[in-house]
Amino acid sequence: MQSLQRSVRGFRLLMDLNWDRALYVCTIVFALAAGAFVGSL
Repeated sequence: MQSLQRSVRGFRLLMDLNWDRALYVCTIVFALAAGAFVGSL
């Protein structure tokens, strides 16, 4: 149980550190998809 709590805490810390990077990647992907959609009209 203690190792599970430790791994969840580590995962939470990883998400806190990488949240801005994940948001940046999602924004780029969304912009590319929107550009492809507009270009196909």
